[in-house]
Amino acid sequence: MTMPRKENIIQDKSEKYSARIIRMYQYLIKIKYETVMSKQILRSGTSIGANVAESRNAQSAADFINKLNIALKEADETMFWLKSLKAGNYITEKQFYSMMTDNEEIIKILTSIIKTKKNNITIQ
Repeated sequence: MTMPRKENIIQDKSEKYSARIIRMYQYLIKIKYETVMSKQILRSGTSIGANVAESRNAQSAADFINKLNIALKEADETMFWLKSLKAGNYITEKQFYSMMTDNEEIIKILTSIIKTKKNNITIQ
């Protein structure tokens, strides 16, 4: 029997986004024959979720914030690669905006969590 899991929006969204990034990577490699930027976006896009996952076992509030800041930087880098892939006509406008929308949502959530955690530390 599986124990019920507490809902974690950023964990869920970053895991789903990671799966989308992996599928995009496969598409870029197999269909578009693009090997350089696809590896970059694979690394940065999946690193978002990996750092969010690591933050769950942070040793301190500072460590937690640090892990989420790394995830935020990776999301920013992923946005750069999305723009580059669109500029190079490797992905369509529709593909770009779909991925960009998810990425921006993750950035907003991460920014909010980091800001809230920093405020909570300051208040205490």
